[in-house]
Parts: sequence; structure tokens; C-alpha cells
Amino acid sequence: MAAALSRALKLPGKKNSELGEYDPLTQADSEDESEEDDLVLNYPRNGLGRSNCMGAGTTDLRGGRAGRLVDDEDEVEEEEEEWRERHPSKNRQERDELKTRQYWSQRDSGRDGIGEDGGGQGSTGGAGLGLGSGSDPEEKRARVRGAIRTAFFLVPLCCAVLLVLLCAFLLPCKQGELDKRPQWERELGEVKGVSLPSLALWDVDNDTIEDVLVGVTQHTNDSTLAGEMGYSKEHTDLEHSVVAISAITGERLWATVMNESVRSVQCGLQPQPRPAAPRLRAVLQGSVGRPGASPVGRNRGSVCLVMGSCGLTAVNSATGKILWSVSPGKIVSQAVSVPDLNGDSVPDFLIATLPADEASDLSLVLLSGVRGTRIGQPVPFNLTTQGKVIGPELHVTGQGAYYILFGLGTVEAVSLKDIYSQATGKVPISSMLKVNDASWEKLRKTNSSSLIHISSGSEQVKFLLPLVAGLCSNHNNFDSISNANLSRSDWVLVCGSSRLSVVRERDVHTQWTVSSAAIHGRPAPGQFNDDGIPDLLIQQSISPGVRKVQVIDGASGRGLWEAEFACPQLELEGSTLMTTSGLSVFLFWAGDVQPLKNLTKATASQGVAPANPVLRKLYLLHPAYPTILLELASTTDTVLIAAVSYQEQQKDASYITVSARPTSKPKAQVVRSLSLRASIAGGRVLRLGEDKRAGGAVRPGAFEINKFFKQLAFRQHQ
Repeated sequence: MAAALSRALKLPGKKNSELGEYDPLTQADSEDESEEDDLVLNYPRNGLGRSNCMGAGTTDLRGGRAGRLVDDEDEVEEEEEEWRERHPSKNRQERDELKTRQYWSQRDSGRDGIGEDGGGQGSTGGAGLGLGSGSDPEEKRARVRGAIRTAFFLVPLCCAVLLVLLCAFLLPCKQGELDKRPQWERELGEVKGVSLPSLALWDVDNDTIEDVLVGVTQHTNDSTLAGEMGYSKEHTDLEHSVVAISAITGERLWATVMNESVRSVQCGLQPQPRPAAPRLRAVLQGSVGRPGASPVGRNRGSVCLVMGSCGLTAVNSATGKILWSVSPGKIVSQAVSVPDLNGDSVPDFLIATLPADEASDLSLVLLSGVRGTRIGQPVPFNLTTQGKVIGPELHVTGQGAYYILFGLGTVEAVSLKDIYSQATGKVPISSMLKVNDASWEKLRKTNSSSLIHISSGSEQVKFLLPLVAGLCSNHNNFDSISNANLSRSDWVLVCGSSRLSVVRERDVHTQWTVSSAAIHGRPAPGQFNDDGIPDLLIQQSISPGVRKVQVIDGASGRGLWEAEFACPQLELEGSTLMTTSGLSVFLFWAGDVQPLKNLTKATASQGVAPANPVLRKLYLLHPAYPTILLELASTTDTVLIAAVSYQEQQKDASYITVSARPTSKPKAQVVRSLSLRASIAGGRVLRLGEDKRAGGAVRPGAFEINKFFKQLAFRQHQ
């Protein structure tokens, strides 16, 4: 490399014999660098020295290393002679330094000339390196355009990144709270009387999760009032209220005091008033309350109906503010939403009442959805039987005719058009009420009677429910989708204590009837097989202290699954929930699992009932593994009522219970929430036996079972 640099600078690279001087650059050109010189300097001079297939010529020899050395030596000698003539007084070293300075000065001046003149390819073609102060204005404009394009790209990108960071780290995210889903329980009030506590599910705080609404009764101590009245002891009274609880944290959202104990809560009545009634719109939307009340702000929440034994109160579901209150009589049923009857564009509703002395007949009362005022007069019905109040339920036939199902120990049907005509003495103005169904009209008892008999048999009807999978009777909501499903379904009748039947809705024909042991509680419809017809989970008492839990085929009435348990004296019905596979999971409370044989015979022979179990357990059954039960939870509290709340985003569900805690005096009312997926992950597996179905696994492994249940996901019934 030193030799190449010496030749590039036109410096002498050999020892001059005449002057006796030594060139160190030539000495550095050793034999080790011969190959590198060949790679760097071995190029054809004029294109004629290339070798070809005919052999090597004289130019090849000249272009070799030996030839190059000869040419270089001749050039160096000529230059040395020229410099000695021009500078005879200087020695060899001084002449070399002068050559070096001259070379670098010429090189720097050449660079400056290119930059100043703007010549070369940089100035003419725009492809060179001439970017000095004298560059072309067109090039400046190009650079400006490039900077603008870069800014247009980077500015939106930076804004998007900042927005993502803001949403991810700065804004509060409720989804994180939903993922945690901790189990919670709250003590609210006391358990009074023999009636079941009220429980309803509704999204109160608009977080897409159904919250819990429960009736609460508790003692209040008013020492001030006692002092004013001259009592020596504290004045004790009962306070009744309805409380909304967050389904996520269990915190109280709002509480509204009522004049009497809460019998039921129903939500979902959506106000849709006419545009020409601004004050009416304000009443329904919560900005105006009772007469004399101060406005609390505009709120578009739906309406919840809170029922007592004699009063009916409408509250705003978002705030709990009372909108109106009426006293239509002794209420013995829940409210049923019906189409608009009085032309105010708001759906109305219907309830069943009895007089205070209960000597008169059962009456159906139409109430306005705006202020709860009565539409016409109560319509009494002379029912010859006595028994449990059935319904009322709204049913829409295939022809679009509206009927109300109700009864006292029986199931009767009456046209909604006839109810309105008898209550008001007018012809219905709604076109929907003018539709008749000829097949149903033929079922009237007599031509003069407006009643259509639905149930058959001598036994009194205890339960009437639609055959719809995933239906939970404790939601108590005015849900149009659920109402449509109820109208299109068949009916399940429980007559007496041991007869179960399914009635077709299109012609009121009994499809099948089975007899069983005493049935406790309402059956729970769910999908146990894949025939598309919901099956029924029932609980029967087969002997003192022993209860059988059974799944019955909804299409034929045959048994699909059964198991026996120690009876914890619970009258709580089971629950079902649809999974993403199309089948349902079945939830029920019972004691310890008992052997299927010998227990009944031993108990009957001894004539003594087994000890009442203290521990009550929640079991889950999935049709895919009929020999497996999951124990999700256990408690010593007495569970009174339960409901299932579905969460769409998490594909999860919460199991809500209201229990009585016997260890406290008086008995405390406890509300508890349990995440089903979290409970399934930590549940205890119980094996009932071997699967005897064709193609079923004889004994599934623990890993297979755990993997299956942990992957369960739930969905809402459509």
C-alpha cells in the first residue's frame, strides 16, 4: 500500500544511485504486498493487453508486474531530472517535500473549484455532489417538498401513538375490573316472615353487566321520636327499601325507602312518550318526580316497578328516584307488559288483584305505563276452583292474537281485547287487539263465556312455565325478546305434587304426561341433548331426608339423568345456562351424594329420617360428562332465592343468591355473587359411576375433565 501511495503522489520509489539517497516508501513495498499490488494496479492500459483464448501476447507481459516496474522507473527518472533542472540548489529530501505540498494544494484547489463553479454532474444533471451555497433553486424546492411530506407522515403517526398511550395508561379501564371479578357478599337487612325475598337483575350503571336489585327490611332505632312521645325505651320500627348493588364490586349504588315490604321488582319498562307532551316526557325520564319534588336532572334510565302487597311504585332504574306510586288493591301477581291500550305511545301493563277480604273473585286490572293510573275498571272472573295463583302471562298466537293466561289452581286464557272491552266499555283503538285466532276461539267453554280452559285433569296446577331453555324466573324483566320467546314456546304444567306434562301452544293438546314423586320447586328448562327441545331439571322427595335430582326429556318425558342426595330441606329451584356448544349446564343445591341403592330401603325399614345436613352444596352438571359433578361452593346459610346473570364480554356468568344466615340473631339477609368460570376452575370433581351410554368414555381422566370444564364458555339464549 505504501508503494501505491508513493506512485499516486508521483514520488520516487527507489534508491538513487547517483545521489546516494534512500526512499523509505519504496522500502515499505515488500514482497508481502506483491499480491495486493497486483489486485489494485493490475488493470489494462488501453484495452489491448487483455489475454484471450489464443494465448498471451506482448501486452500481457507488459501489463504484468515486471512491465509495470520498468515503466515506473522510467517515469521516475524523467521526473527527477526535470526537478533537478528546476531546483538545482535543493537536495532530494527538499524536492520531495515540495512535490508533496504542491500535490495537496492542487487537490484542494480542484475541490474548491468544483463547489464554486457548480460544474460537473452535480450542477448540470443534479446527480453530483455540488450541494454548496450556489445550488439550483429547483433543488431547494425539492428539499422543501421532501420535508413537508415527511412532516405530513410523522405528525399523524405521533398523534396516533399518543392517543393509544393515553387510552392504555391514563384512562380508567373497566375491563380490568371485570377481568378480576372477585367474589363478594353483603349483609343487607333481616329475613322476616315466610315469603321469599325479592330479587331482580338489571343493568343500573350502564356497564353492560346486570346489577342486583333486592328488597331489604331492617330495624331502625329512632331515639328522638321516643323522647318526644315520652317513651322510656327506644322506639323501634321496620324500614323497607329496595337497594341496587353493583354486580362487579358489591357496592351499593342507590337505595329507595318504600312504604311497605317489597314483594317483587321488575325492570325494563322503556318510556317512549309522544313528542307533544313535554311534561309527560320529563316525568318518565326522571327530570320531574312527584308533585312538589325538586328536579334532580335529566335521566334517560328505564323504569323499575316495585310491588308491595297493596302498592305499586315506579322508580328510575339509574337513580332510584320515585316517579309515581299507586294503590290498585291487594296485588297477588307480578306485572305483565301489554301493548299500548290508551294511545299514548307507552306500553301499558296488567296485574292480578284480590279484594282485601278475599271473598270476591280474582280480578285483572289494566294500568297505564305513564303514571300507573287505572284503565277502566277491574275485570273480575268467577273461578270455581281455589288454589295457587297462576300467571298472569301474555301469550301471542301464531295469528297475532293476544291472550292472557291466568287462574287459581287452573290455567285459563282470555283475550286481551275482551279484557279491554269489559274494563272500558269501548272497542280497542289498537289494530293489534282486533286480531282474532279462530283455532283458539273454538276452545271457549261456552259461547257466553270469555274463558278458554287450558289445563286438564282433576289436580290443581302448581306451576306454569314456558318451555324455553335458559329461562330464569327471577329476572322479572320487561324484556321484549324474552316475551317473544315465551309466546312461541310450549308450556310446562306441574299438577298436584307428582304429575308433570307438556302442552302444545298451537292447539292446547297435551303432548306427554309423567308421574313422579313429590316435585319440589319449579322445573328448570335446559338443553341436555341436541334434539332442539329443552329438557327439564326437577327435584323430587323420594323418602325422608333423601332427594332425587332428575333430568327429563322435553320431547318424550323419559328420564335422561338422575342422582340421589341427602336432603338439606331446601325449596330452591334449579337454574340452567347455555354454553357456546349449544348444550346447557344445570345448577342445583343439595347435600352429599348418596348411593343409588340400599339407602332408600334402609331408611324406610328403620322408619327414621337421616339427620338434616348442615352443609349445603352447589353442584354443576354438564351433559357431556353425565357421571361427573362439579362442587362449586358450599355454605351453612339457607339459600332462599337465586338467579344467574350472564356477561357477554367475558363469556362468563355470575350466580347470585340471597340467603338467611342462621348464626346471627335476628337472621341476617346475605347477598352473594359467585363467578361461575372461577368457581369451575377451583371446583371439586365428584364421580358418580361409569358412563353406560353407547360410545361414551368408560372413565375419563382427570386431565381431560379439568381441561374440558376450564374451557367452558357461556352465551345468552337466543
